[in-house]
Amino acid sequence: MDFDEFTGEIQHRLELPGTGETVRTIRATLLTLGQRLPEEYAEDLAASLPLEVKWYLTGAVHEHGQRFDWTEFLARVSDIEGSEPADAAYHARVVMDLVHTVVPASDFQQLRDSLPEDPADENWAKLFEVVDAGGWHETQES
Repeated sequence: MDFDEFTGEIQHRLELPGTGETVRTIRATLLTLGQRLPEEYAEDLAASLPLEVKWYLTGAVHEHGQRFDWTEFLARVSDIEGSEPADAAYHARVVMDLVHTVVPASDFQQLRDSLPEDPADENWAKLFEVVDAGGWHETQES
């Protein structure tokens, strides 16, 4: 999948009006996720993504491995997107679902394993709700 296909799919799934909004949404999710992940995990996850998208997880991140919870993740994504936290949460879930279809299962599992599922950490499993529901196409049909 190349950059245009990736961004086009996100734009379609989220019904965003233009490429600028779409790229900002992808950047917000992946940059913030890259800040949370250890650098080597971010690089593993990014390896199968289009070069321009890969940059958000790796090259654009100044400090990997930051410790923050789900609420802070949403606040950061929302701030970058210029959206409400509820919208940012849905956007992040949809981006993660597409990432799930592009990267090797082992790299995606490494991502999941690196994020706590402790309710005290605001339950990072919420990031994977679309994936766990069977993917974007399945959630659209229900």
